[in-house]
Amino acid sequence: MYKGNRITVVIPCLNEEQGIQQVLADVPDFVDEVIVVDNNSTDRTGDVARKMGAIVVPELGRGYGRAYKKGFAHATGDIIVTLDGDCSYPVDALSYVVEAFLHCRVGFLSASRFPILNREAMSTKHRIGNIGLSLIMSLLFLRRIRDSQSGMWIFQRQAIGKMKLRSDGMEFSEEIKIEAIRNRSIGFKEIFINYSNRLGEKKLQPWRDGIRNIAFLFRKRFAP
Repeated sequence: MYKGNRITVVIPCLNEEQGIQQVLADVPDFVDEVIVVDNNSTDRTGDVARKMGAIVVPELGRGYGRAYKKGFAHATGDIIVTLDGDCSYPVDALSYVVEAFLHCRVGFLSASRFPILNREAMSTKHRIGNIGLSLIMSLLFLRRIRDSQSGMWIFQRQAIGKMKLRSDGMEFSEEIKIEAIRNRSIGFKEIFINYSNRLGEKKLQPWRDGIRNIAFLFRKRFAP
């Protein structure tokens, strides 16, 4: 518990056996609940997470958004923090981001990886793609977004009930931010965090995922 708030960490995982043990080992003691969503992994991700004391929730239908929605449905904390299972987001900064969230006066805080301090943490191709997607999202929704693809968020659990989250794929990262921006009762801000090299296999397919993300942004903006 952190200053009277129960904290839940939700981590979607697909074949993250290599990184999830280190992530869970670094979770601070004030976190009340850690939920690892095993998105039909073919390695020992689930077994490793259970041995480390996490609540493991299976989601057989693969998809980034699908895994997150399953994890949120099981969360019981007042505040939810999301992480990846590959050690790329700073687990040791959880107290910093939760404290920042408590003082930011919005219901949704997104951790921005930009400007990237460690150039080796993200390839030039991914960096350009992220900047481009963030620019498109900023123009479409009239709000400056530094990192539309960030996967580390801090928000009130009750905010989920105010959102219309439909995406089951990678576009979910954009959609949850858009819903926070659109809903004045939630509110949205970004905070800088340090980003590191990931452990384990890379699952992003830049061209395919980039095109899908752009198409999703236009649908989200202009569809009835």
